[in-house]
Amino acid sequence: MELNFLTIIDLFGTFAFALSGAFAAMEKKLDPFGVIIMAFVPAIGGGSVRDILIGDLPVAWLSNNITIGIIIAAAVSAMFFGSLLRKFDPLLEAFDALGLGLFTIVGIEKGILHGYPPGICISLGIFTGCFGGVLRDVILNNVPLLFHKEIYASACILGGISYYLLSWIGIDQALVNIICIAIIFAIRMMAIRYHWSLPAIYLDRSNR
Repeated sequence: MELNFLTIIDLFGTFAFALSGAFAAMEKKLDPFGVIIMAFVPAIGGGSVRDILIGDLPVAWLSNNITIGIIIAAAVSAMFFGSLLRKFDPLLEAFDALGLGLFTIVGIEKGILHGYPPGICISLGIFTGCFGGVLRDVILNNVPLLFHKEIYASACILGGISYYLLSWIGIDQALVNIICIAIIFAIRMMAIRYHWSLPAIYLDRSNR
């Protein structure tokens, strides 16, 4: 694997996503095997859903030993050094946001490679960046954070729209990727910093 800027983001983003799954499993008091499995879910779940949807099989991570090693390392690190890693939450959140940006762009470009229109490609970007976390929460019997608290998909959508706009005006593709990752990263980090969330919509049953 060639170590360039995007690859490094991919590695750290995968590590951060895997840690989120391992920590969630530990909060539910799962055994070590459960912690390792749950580390895999957010790290590779979104990409697996994407590949299954478009029929690109086998899914990408099955042929990437580095990704598998990073996920296992994240799970083991969470189990043995969880208290220490919690002190680096801001750094992990930054890697998580960078990973979200990169995974979104990977999903969009994979959709383009298979000839899908922009709306579908942006949707594939959302699946890649967000649905691992959805699967994690569903498996652990939690309401997915994506649906009631966190700004994830909105950042992916804005990043995806920016991707097409910048590509349309003729900016170099490598620069487009970096700008869109930066947009998603900035939105996600500001959402964490200022506690942004979409308004909740619910039925008031008190008058029934």
